[in-house]
Amino acid sequence: MDVAEGCFRHIKKIFTQLEEFRAFELLRSGLDRSKYLLVKEAKIIAMTCTHAALKRHDLVELGFKYDNILMEEAAQILEIETFIPLLLQNPEDGFSRLKRWIMIGDHHQLPPVIKNMAFQKYSNMEQSLFTRFVRLGVPTVDLDAQGRARASLCNLYNWRYKQLGNLPHVQLLPEFRSANAGLAYDFQLINVEDFNGVGESEPNPYFYQNLAEAEYAVALFMYMRLLGYPADKISILTTYNGQKHLIRDVVNQRCGNNPFMGRPNKVTTVDRFQGQQNDYIILSLVRTKAVGHLRDVRRLVVAMSRARLGLYIFARVSLFQNCFELTPAFNQLAARPLQLHIVPNEYHPTNRLNWNPPAHPVQVIKNMPEMANLVYSMYMHMIQSTHQYRQQQQLLPPPCQLTVEEAVPNPVGPEDEEEEGIETEEQAQAKEEEDAKEEPVEVVNIEEEHHQMPEHPGRDSDSEDSPGEEDPAN
Repeated sequence: MDVAEGCFRHIKKIFTQLEEFRAFELLRSGLDRSKYLLVKEAKIIAMTCTHAALKRHDLVELGFKYDNILMEEAAQILEIETFIPLLLQNPEDGFSRLKRWIMIGDHHQLPPVIKNMAFQKYSNMEQSLFTRFVRLGVPTVDLDAQGRARASLCNLYNWRYKQLGNLPHVQLLPEFRSANAGLAYDFQLINVEDFNGVGESEPNPYFYQNLAEAEYAVALFMYMRLLGYPADKISILTTYNGQKHLIRDVVNQRCGNNPFMGRPNKVTTVDRFQGQQNDYIILSLVRTKAVGHLRDVRRLVVAMSRARLGLYIFARVSLFQNCFELTPAFNQLAARPLQLHIVPNEYHPTNRLNWNPPAHPVQVIKNMPEMANLVYSMYMHMIQSTHQYRQQQQLLPPPCQLTVEEAVPNPVGPEDEEEEGIETEEQAQAKEEEDAKEEPVEVVNIEEEHHQMPEHPGRDSDSEDSPGEEDPAN
């Protein structure tokens, strides 16, 4: 009887599974199947607050049910948007099924974006429910260790948090122990003076740009690419939309479709980059007359905490160093040299440890034009080396390939020696004539390849030039 009951339970389980699959036989459209999975099968469902607001009516009608809700980046969600995901199901006996609500966020970083200044300032609409709870003294669980960045980079923003330390792997993993190749420091604040007498410019109201910083930032990106850094590991950030568009224009002009350079992973604003990270961050602060909205410490914390391995900031040091709100970070930044220190002969990846001085001589870059000239020289040297290498490869004789007759020669009798010798002399003469004909063809091929090499980044060429044309100046 026990064996029979066991067999019956097994058969019953099979029919239960078949019943679960029956919906896929009856439901033909992908939408119906997805709704079935959403309501009956799914254990974890991810969506944005906006999607929850748009689809709330449909989800309630489907009989959507859940017990726990987890909100990521809760400090960047409007108060009204925070409540909508809590109301995606009908109550049972007058009570909500919801048992647990977890909010993860950082009120020390930027709040929700409110475009209307009246709502933002006077209605305090930019305050998230997460921030409201923190200010009301609701108990919180605070992270006391970070695992994103080097310990030295963490020091630039850990003063804003209570007892924020470092996880062990930040000290142990090779990527954190290794130095940044070609750069003397893992983070540096570089002072940028006016270029041709111009600092910040304002083509339109609140549309701030700084050409010197844009060119300097792109030149550093190109320098890192020439040393072997992957393009997708470098992001360029700025604090204003105007500078973002200017940097993108410079990247298109200097790098474009150049296969040696590529494009950065992102060129965007600090506000847009919140919640993201990259190994190397190049940051432009733009302003030279007034500190602007970087005076908001929350924006400073976001800017300083995006980099994992290297942070290089271009700014007017005298302006930001005197801002009281920014003092804890800028005192550490200003403790290092305010001119870019590079090691041009050190290539990525390097075996040098982060705390060891470079084995190669360090070069100090005084201003943006010097950096641009250095990058141009390195680029042209690389192009010439590539040309020479390809030319040598094309001029080398092809590997000797024996034919079947040469590999297994026919036996030649004494009576055939004279005839065989005549044929050999004729073949040698024909081969010399063929070689003489082929030599000019090789030269033409090399020159054609030279035409197709990418233009150097220092030349301001028109983007509509045909790829086959060559600049007369070259």
